[in-house]
Amino acid sequence: MTSKLALRDRARALTPEELTEIPWMGLLTPAEQAHAQASLVVSQVEPGDHICRVGRAVTYWFGLVDGLLKMSNDDRTGPLITFTGIAPGGWFGEGTALKREIYRYNVLALRKSLVAGLPVDTFHWLLDNSIGFNRFVMRQLNERLGQFIAAREIDRITDPDVRVARSVANLFHPGLFPGVGQVLRITQQELAYLVGLSRQRVNEALASLQQAGVIAVEYGGLRVLDLGALQRTGLPPRG
Repeated sequence: MTSKLALRDRARALTPEELTEIPWMGLLTPAEQAHAQASLVVSQVEPGDHICRVGRAVTYWFGLVDGLLKMSNDDRTGPLITFTGIAPGGWFGEGTALKREIYRYNVLALRKSLVAGLPVDTFHWLLDNSIGFNRFVMRQLNERLGQFIAAREIDRITDPDVRVARSVANLFHPGLFPGVGQVLRITQQELAYLVGLSRQRVNEALASLQQAGVIAVEYGGLRVLDLGALQRTGLPPRG
């Protein structure tokens, strides 16, 4: 299912509670908020639904209200590469929306998810009229650059425990995924899809990280106890 169909066929306005989950809404003036809310929609997508698909024209700037998404390449042209997972509170695709280009990646729902969409024309209106929105997008682009540099480093890591640690830390990024907090609802199989390891190996890595005291494995999710230590896992000591 394409992003356009998913939002068009299932779209509805956001509830007041859902609007409070939009991290950039509070940066707008009342007039800007009213303009954004008039066209902002939310849609429930099912596991396996595509929110973005390679080659399709951009129609919305997307944000994840609840659920879990995976951003990856087009596996028809080579091996599947997962660029990143997208956790609650995360907004994505601003680079494509800025340039009004076609998507060069796929975004797939790993579980039933609630996805918000801001039409690309409204996205550009806010860029033209809102200082607060511009600052948010600039921070997003900067954080996204760091995220993809980190993802490139993770791809080169051969130690499975370190791969899992860095990938989990990325999903708890407070700037990109402010809706996560200290607990991320994710299964070991979903994490295996994102990391590119078997479920069994991910389970072993999580057990090691829990024993080290940096995470706690809870029913249906993970709790971070020491994000700094999780981010530093596998890094050489500073001399």
